[in-house]
Parts: sequence; C-alpha cells; structure tokens
Amino acid sequence: MQDTIYKHSVKGKRGVRFPEPGVPEKKLSEIIPGKCLRKDNLNLPELTELDVIRYFTNLSHKNFSVDTVFYPLGSCTMKYNPKINEKISGLEGFTEIHPEQGEEYSRGALELMYNLQQALKEITGMRAISLQPAAGAHGEFAGMLIVKKYFGNRGENRTKVIIPDSAHGTNPASAKMCGFDVVEVKSNSRGLVDTDELRELLSEDVAAIMMTNPNTLGLFEEEILKISQMAKECGALLYYDGANLNAVMGITNPAVMGFDIVHVNLHKTFSTPHGGGGPGSGPIGVTEELAGYLPVPVIGYDGEKYYFDYELENTIGKVKPYYGNFGIFTRAYAYILMTGGDGLKKAGEDAVLNANYLKEKLKKYYKLPFEQVCMHEFVLSGDIQKSRGVNTLGIAKRLMDYNIHPPTVYFPLIVPEALMIEPTETETKQTLDNFIDIMQNIYIEIETNPLRVLDSPLNSPVSRVDEAAAARKPVLKYDFPGKESE
Repeated sequence: MQDTIYKHSVKGKRGVRFPEPGVPEKKLSEIIPGKCLRKDNLNLPELTELDVIRYFTNLSHKNFSVDTVFYPLGSCTMKYNPKINEKISGLEGFTEIHPEQGEEYSRGALELMYNLQQALKEITGMRAISLQPAAGAHGEFAGMLIVKKYFGNRGENRTKVIIPDSAHGTNPASAKMCGFDVVEVKSNSRGLVDTDELRELLSEDVAAIMMTNPNTLGLFEEEILKISQMAKECGALLYYDGANLNAVMGITNPAVMGFDIVHVNLHKTFSTPHGGGGPGSGPIGVTEELAGYLPVPVIGYDGEKYYFDYELENTIGKVKPYYGNFGIFTRAYAYILMTGGDGLKKAGEDAVLNANYLKEKLKKYYKLPFEQVCMHEFVLSGDIQKSRGVNTLGIAKRLMDYNIHPPTVYFPLIVPEALMIEPTETETKQTLDNFIDIMQNIYIEIETNPLRVLDSPLNSPVSRVDEAAAARKPVLKYDFPGKESE
C-alpha cells in the first residue's frame, strides 16, 4: 500500500518562507465570522518542496497512462493525445477568459466553438450541432430528451426505446431516465442486430432505436440501411451512439446510415484527455427537422459576429452550466485542424487495420466468437483459459505485470469471458507485436503454470483486492494521522 504523504512529514520542515507582510496584521476572527472559522488544526504535513515533488512524481509513476504504456482499452479509444493540443489549449487567450465576461469580450472563443460545430456537422453529416453536453452519456440523455419532446409536440405517446443486447450500458440508462421503457433486441449468430426480431418489436409505441455502429463487438452493422428504413416506416427516430465513430470518421457518417440524432465523444474520437473521470465532451447533432430541439445555446454567426443563440423554438433548454467544456473544445478543434479530412479518414483506416492485425494473430491462442472482419476493435473470449482454471480477470491482471494496461473485460455481456481489445491508430506495429508476444506468453503460462497467473499482478503496488468486499464495504473516509483538535 502506498504511504500517505503524512508519513514523510517532519516537524519544522518547510517548503516556502513568506516575507514580512508590510501591512498591519489582523486576527482572522476580526475579518471572518467566528462560525466560519475551523475549530481544529488544519494538520498539513511539514515538508520541503523537494519532498513534495519527489513524493508525487514517484506516486504518478505507479499509475498506468497512455503516455507511458500501451492501452488496448476497447470501446474507450484511449489513443495518444498530441502535445500540440495541450500547448494550444494553454494559450493565454483561452486560459484567461471567463464565461461571465460577455459575448463582446469572447469573440475568439465563440468563433472557435462555431468552427468546431461546423467541422462536426461535416464529419457526422448532421445539419445542426450543440456543444453543450459534458460527456457521451450526457449526450445520450440530451438525445432522449429531444426524442421525448419531439413526439410530445406531435401528440404521440410513444413509450418504448429499442436497444441491442450488445449496447453500451449507458444507452438503456439514458432512455430509462427520460421515462422510456427499454426493449432489448437480440444479436444474431454473426453478432449483428437480428432484423427479423427487430421487425417483430417495432410498433407505433416505439420512439427510437439506439445503436452503435460499429457495435461494441467491433462489427459493422451491415443491414443498417434496412434498419433505418424499418424505423422510418413505423415513425421512430434512429439514435447514433458515437462512441465508436473513430472507426468510420472520414469514411462514412451517421447521416449516410440514416440516423436522426448523434452524440460525439470528443474525449475519444478527437484525442482529448480521457480517463480518471473526465473531463469529457459529448456534442449532439441532429437532422434539419430536429434542429430546433437542441440544447441551448448553440453558436450562431450573422456574417459579422459570432454569438450565443438561445432562440431555438422547441429547445430542451440548458443541460449544463455555461457553454460546455471549453478546454476540450480547443483540444479537439486543434486535432481536427492538424489532422485534416484526409487525416481523419487515414486514422479510421489505420485503427481498423491495427485491430484486424491483432485479431488474426491472437485468435490462435484465444477463442474468437465472431470470425469476420472487424472494425476498430474486436472481442475475444477467455472460455478456453477458464477451462484451465484461469478466467478473463486473471488474464487482465497478468497483463499488468508486463506493463500493459488491461483491456475492457466481461463486456459486451453477450460474450462469455469477454476481452474487448482496441489498439487505436496511434500504435506502431512494434507495439502491437510486443502485445501479441505477451498474450502468447500468458497463454503458455496458463497451460503450464496457471497458479502464477492466478496470483497476478505480482509487480504492482497493490495485488489482488477483495472486489466483493470493496463493493459492499467501501472505505469512504480516511482519518489522517495527527488530527487532534487544538
């Protein structure tokens, strides 16, 4: 277990020394009401600046990060974040503005946001974009609110949303939070939506079908145009979960596939920092018919100036304070400009190439449930290894000893012992070959010495934890040492 910084505290150490104030001193109680003052010691550790730097630098080295190790984290697109994005987002003109300072003092920021809207319209094929939602699931929620209000305005009481059994878990959650009943449609033997079953489920009660394409198995829905037509025939809307847009950007788009509403994960597809809980950004795009329902404000341009447009006739209103996560907008816009249209297409093609290369190499050692060309990710099964006494979790933990971040495990739920692997387009063949060798080594270890894998990780600061106890008895409060009152 990592020591807390308090263990390194020594009375009398200090990192800074302040000059004499040069103004008359006052007691805090003369300035701040007594009820607002703390009654016990602040109890900060006493350390030199060098102590602090070394402690937190060493602590950071214990973490996995996409800058230090390979991250084959399927369905999350943990690709490298170009450092030019960070430099641009750190420019003074971006970091020193404040959302309260008014449009007249924020024209540059508004222009950037408007241009990002325009770029996302071109990439997705949608006719209107709002940058408001703060993450993918937030974009889904906003999309379902649009669906709800759209049919409400039409006087139609549609109560159901159809979602594939391979969908991201946020899809049914978003639909349910908006008051819809969730109806599951099964996958067929090829891992794609069973269109025969879908036809049986469609009715005038269905408000929308929520889909990811490629789906979470990494497979392109070959009958997407048929599905789109089926939705239109019963008057339902088609919603695109943009989590896997990385595979098709510049090659095709949701509008071509027949989708009405799209959310885009800027923190996945357009290389902004991802992980650790945020920040994220989930802009939402819609067809012309639904443009008036978007969350406000959207960024308008009248030929002379850029401005916040709140005047959308049927808007669902604001879904976030202020105007979205601006720091993510700057990074995503920089990536789009730097990469260009041809570059985005090449990124999608390389992501697909890398995934298929890994799939073909690894299917020799692990079960491949769906023997067909994949897109940017694919799913293996640890069924064979489980029969030897080591489950998928054991494989994931063992990867940590080889300095590889584990992929997504046990998802999608329709694949037993699932290992979802996504290399992204930013990894070289040498990195992929190293991963293949490591996965082969783990395969051999399971065949010859399974106990070694069962005990993994062996080299990490924390080995196996009791996950059941952690879920049922979480430690939510830590009493720091020396927390005595004055």
